Amino acid sequence: MKYQEIEKNYKALANRRRIAIIHFLCKENRVTVNNISDEINLSFKSTSRHLQVLKAIGMIDSEQVGLEQYYYLANRGNLFIKHLLAFV
Repeated sequence: MKYQEIEKNYKALANRRRIAIIHFLCKENRVTVNNISDEINLSFKSTSRHLQVLKAIGMIDSEQVGLEQYYYLANRGNLFIKHLLAFV
């Protein structure tokens, strides 16, 4: 991982709501925006914006199933989180 890419990841995670989203996805695997917004007590629109930031850096991914969009940690996201947890 290059330094610029690492910096981008840390900037994206430097937000308590995004950290809460990542934590929730670690526990639940695949969830909808509604599930996430209920869990972190945030509006659907704001939650969607945070999800877009995390998706842009490859931390999470999504899958359309019928009318629902499901979000989950991407493989890259899992590796980054394991890397972070190694220092805790």
